[in-house]
Amino acid sequence: MKAKKFDSDFDQGKDITGSLDLSKARHPKQQQKRVNVDFPTWMIEMLDREAARLGVTRQSIIKVWLAERLEQSTSNH
Repeated sequence: MKAKKFDSDFDQGKDITGSLDLSKARHPKQQQKRVNVDFPTWMIEMLDREAARLGVTRQSIIKVWLAERLEQSTSNH
C-alpha cells in the first residue's frame, strides 16, 4: 500500500491494522530489562493478596505501584 492511500484510509477512519506489521511494533521507553529483587516473606504475602483481590499478577501490581510512585516523585520536582 502506498503512503498516500494509507494516510487517506487512516484519515477516513478506516481500519488500517491489516497494513501494519505489528510484530515489529515497539513502544518508546517500553523496552524491558530484568531485575531481581528480594522481598521479605510478609511483603510477598501482602502483594499476593492484593494482586488476587485485583485479579492481576504479582509482577503487574509491583510494576503499577512503582510506576505510580515514580510519576508522583518526578511531578513533585
